[in-house]
Amino acid sequence: MSEQTTASSLAELKTLVQGTPAAGDAPVAREPKKDQFGRSYATGRRKNAIARVWVKPGKGTIEINGRAAAKYFARPVLRMLITQPFLVADRYQQFDVYCTVVGGGLSGQAGAVRHGISRALTNFEPALRPILKKAGFLTRDPRVVERKKYGKAKARRSFQFSKR
Repeated sequence: MSEQTTASSLAELKTLVQGTPAAGDAPVAREPKKDQFGRSYATGRRKNAIARVWVKPGKGTIEINGRAAAKYFARPVLRMLITQPFLVADRYQQFDVYCTVVGGGLSGQAGAVRHGISRALTNFEPALRPILKKAGFLTRDPRVVERKKYGKAKARRSFQFSKR
């Protein structure tokens, strides 16, 4: 065991602590996570949608539930949403993406795919983690639909008041 010392002020405490290495000083080198086919896998979630995403080096094709991304997400905003991680990481059209999405609506599914792509990219290339983290793509959006309460028409909406 090490001997204990007491500090009478914050300045003394600082000098005592500076000699010991902190846990967050040295960055831990992460290993890429790839399967036998050279793909990285990740799960993305948004609202009630869950996306299972596989990423591998390729020409930039994105396939969602067996269909091309342009067919599956007809709105340009949703297509833009799923390509954001590649644009931020400067890896546009360098990876092929295959994913399956279940649950939710199209907007939630697009958000889930974006989250999954971001996480799969960090599994494939751990050096991209700070870039994607700063852009906010690795954080799961916690907003979900509020549940309906009894005695209410919806989650918060009351029934119309009638004086007579």
